[in-house]
Amino acid sequence: MRPTLQVRLSQHLALTPQLQQSIRLLQLSTLELHQEVEQMLASNPLLETDEEFDAPLAAPTQERLTEREEREERVAQSDSESSISEAPAGDEMRAEEFGTTERDDWENGTEGDDFDGIRETPSSAAPSGDDDERPDTEAPDESLQDVLRAQMPGMNLNALDRAALLALIESLNDDGYLEDPLEELVAAILGEEADEEQREELLDRFKVALKWLQSMEPAGVGARDLGECLELQLRTLPRSPEQALAIVICRRHLELLAKRDWRRMMSLTGADEELLRGSQSLIAGLEPKPGRRYARSENRPVVPDVIVQRAGRNFRVMINPDVLPKLRINDLYAQALRATRGGVSNSPLGGQLQEARWFIKNIQQRFDTIQRVSEAIVERQRGFFTHGELAMKPLVLREIADELGLHESTISRVTTAKYMATPWGTFELKYFFGSSLSTEAGGNASSTAVRALIKQFIAAEDTASPLSDSQLSTMLGEQGITVARRTVAKYREALKLAPANLRKTR
Repeated sequence: MRPTLQVRLSQHLALTPQLQQSIRLLQLSTLELHQEVEQMLASNPLLETDEEFDAPLAAPTQERLTEREEREERVAQSDSESSISEAPAGDEMRAEEFGTTERDDWENGTEGDDFDGIRETPSSAAPSGDDDERPDTEAPDESLQDVLRAQMPGMNLNALDRAALLALIESLNDDGYLEDPLEELVAAILGEEADEEQREELLDRFKVALKWLQSMEPAGVGARDLGECLELQLRTLPRSPEQALAIVICRRHLELLAKRDWRRMMSLTGADEELLRGSQSLIAGLEPKPGRRYARSENRPVVPDVIVQRAGRNFRVMINPDVLPKLRINDLYAQALRATRGGVSNSPLGGQLQEARWFIKNIQQRFDTIQRVSEAIVERQRGFFTHGELAMKPLVLREIADELGLHESTISRVTTAKYMATPWGTFELKYFFGSSLSTEAGGNASSTAVRALIKQFIAAEDTASPLSDSQLSTMLGEQGITVARRTVAKYREALKLAPANLRKTR
């Protein structure tokens, strides 16, 4: 094979370090952005915070730049904005290079399992239902282990039993369950060199300690599974036929109880329906996770990036000032650099000065882009902000991208992990995007609005005769929305609503 020379003409997108940083900052969440700011402040002495500065972001124009530096700034900024805003759809921008992956279903909005919003009120973030399932965001004063250890002085334990009980207490998980079998705890303590007699002795010691543990407060602690946890709590209640039957159900028929298969449970237990209902009420009042109240939850309340407020007949969209970093160039360092021989360009700190300028500008551009996208969303979804989710319209990323002259991947990055506080609660920006469903009138209905209708129908149903997926599909058809039964089942599962047989209560 003879070596030859070939000339090829190809088109590709050149990503400068400044543009890469701009894209990376755009996709960060608020928490990640503040971590990035802290790292930059620690590594670049020319960048500093300005808590007393009135403007949210201090622009580098506070310095007196030379004419050449100003020209370079304008050219570089223009290049970055045109690259990120006007990149054609055919350009091969690989998301892996910037630490993100583009979802395949962005073409049809945000149809998927995580479509729903956070639904916290923007002012007080007060819960709006299912309080028992929402973990407490404030860390308790004492842990579960602290509470259990505090009860030990009241027990008449010898040194070995006390040591075994302490080992079991430390082995509990955050829910108060003992996940590891006693045999594994024995093997972990003694190792492989111990003989069988030592193992049996320590295992017996653990069995005795487990009984002590399961007699402690909160009731149900130290259980190995859900059935045992519920049974331990039932044994603390006054004896009654309902309590005895509830213990049998927790031992043998929890799966049937979850399915609400009353006929089979009556057949297996010999109890009538009234007694079964009483036992169910007892079990429903128990705590399936006895250690939950002491768990140190790391959940943080959602801080919205954008706040939408009603202003007369319109809506005002603004960036939350609490999430805006206040940054500026250190004047002392900048003046010292300009006073050095050869100017800023020949100084070792010249690169850090340029890095600080670009960092401030990229952060400003990030929030400018979020602001523009949010304003476009509010304009397109005006019905939602006025009447709620039932008035949500179909919307896909491409519509916002075409309107703002941005690339679709840019809208994808903006709407991920960014939140908007609205009069109806706090939602992720991608919550406002949804695929369209056809209607009999020839128009389109948003999948989000259809889910809201399904939730409304189920909330108003007769619990003695709950609505099936087929009935829900028929009711939506009466509203002029054509939805198949399988689609209704998909939306119902995404809303975390049980099927009809599990919603039946009597």
